[in-house]
Amino acid sequence: MARSKPIGLGWRSSTLFIISTVGIGLFTDLALYGVVVPVLPYILRDRVNLPEDQVQSHVSALLAAYAGASVCFSPPAGIIADRVPTRQAPFLVGLFALLGATLMLFLGQTFPVLIVARILQGISGAVVWTIGLALLLDTVGPENLGKTIGSIFGFISIGELAAPVLGGVVYKKTGYSGVFGMGGALLAIDFIMRLLLIEKKTAAKWQKHDGRSSENGEEQEGDPPVEEGEDGDEQEPLLQKKEEDGYKVPDGQPKVVRSFPILYILKDPRLLTALLLAFNQATLLSAFDATIPTEADQLFGFDSLNSGLLFIALVLPYLLLGPVAGWLVDRYGPKPAAVLGFGYLVPVLVLFRLARPGGKSQIVVFCALLALCGIGLAAIGSPSIVEASYVVTQYDKANPGFFGEQGPYAQLYGFNSMVFSLGLTVGPLISGGLRDRIGYGNMNAVIAALCLVTASLSLVYIGGKPKFLKRK
Repeated sequence: MARSKPIGLGWRSSTLFIISTVGIGLFTDLALYGVVVPVLPYILRDRVNLPEDQVQSHVSALLAAYAGASVCFSPPAGIIADRVPTRQAPFLVGLFALLGATLMLFLGQTFPVLIVARILQGISGAVVWTIGLALLLDTVGPENLGKTIGSIFGFISIGELAAPVLGGVVYKKTGYSGVFGMGGALLAIDFIMRLLLIEKKTAAKWQKHDGRSSENGEEQEGDPPVEEGEDGDEQEPLLQKKEEDGYKVPDGQPKVVRSFPILYILKDPRLLTALLLAFNQATLLSAFDATIPTEADQLFGFDSLNSGLLFIALVLPYLLLGPVAGWLVDRYGPKPAAVLGFGYLVPVLVLFRLARPGGKSQIVVFCALLALCGIGLAAIGSPSIVEASYVVTQYDKANPGFFGEQGPYAQLYGFNSMVFSLGLTVGPLISGGLRDRIGYGNMNAVIAALCLVTASLSLVYIGGKPKFLKRK
């Protein structure tokens, strides 16, 4: 007996609902990663009974455990996403891992249990990011992927940055139960949306029975029209042919490259620089997460509530300017945002040496510096994934069939997730260790030097070499 047509097939498979579901999934992952940031020192003191001089190192270890698991599991998740017939099943599996991690964080009484919980969170993050971005590609196609990611990245990044604010406020008012109750509510919304989601290719089978257009990628009822005429196939054909030749993969590649063709693209300097941008962006975010609560406690005697509220200064510029920065990347390309964004952060981070213990005036200085950092974070939010997607798209177009029917996009997002997670791993360890050894101001000076190197490499490689570096 044939299965009946799913209720709400049109809206459940619509572009808007699929993009919203992926966005909520990524938001939930980042939010649950960050919501415990201001609470972790108090969990370690009150529940695990750690001495004060061990809290910073253990906070950094818990933050790094999440990212370390994501580093290990992101490439396998990308390989799976390119080979399984449906994205929904592994997408749901990742959510169950996140549910288990949240329960362990809420109930755990020992440090090893907390570490296992963060590892489960990292596994979930690897699955959600890799398969979620692959699902976006299936939905909007490579020609619309850049602007789609640019539209949602500011929103999902707020989850990572705003979560510490909510975590600190809720913990102060309601304790642990309130923090993890908020996490449970996010998980419930996320689960319902993932369960309701129907992929485009699944919906196409039902639409074929209805006599409607069923080809994957064609416009469906309720979806916005796809803009045409953006690829410029009929403009400057000789120049385009020359550009495509630069992305051709020579014959006779080793078996490992034929099995995992993304490996060939990884030697492209533009893609490597784009991945470096993702790494340094994550390093910055996790360095703030790991050190702001403890530094605020030392400088101003702040509790979890006040430490969480400090993140508002960092989040608000990101919230307001992130969409604007994403639009500018779409309009002018990723190079200006990457170069100016990382370059701008260099003097701002150095100025953290001005932070001193004190009262209201010193708190204002600290918040002002965080707000200036928020502007820089907004600028560097989308250049990495937009540039990486462009490079891979060019290789896919120039080598039909080499990367398989679905292309190498999920593998790309697996590596992007791995590199981003590596930054989340390294950030807390380096920033926490440097803060303990050379002080908070000097720690930020080291991170500023990293931003300077990143801005210089972006100038050379992101969006292609500038004209003054090209040989005539």
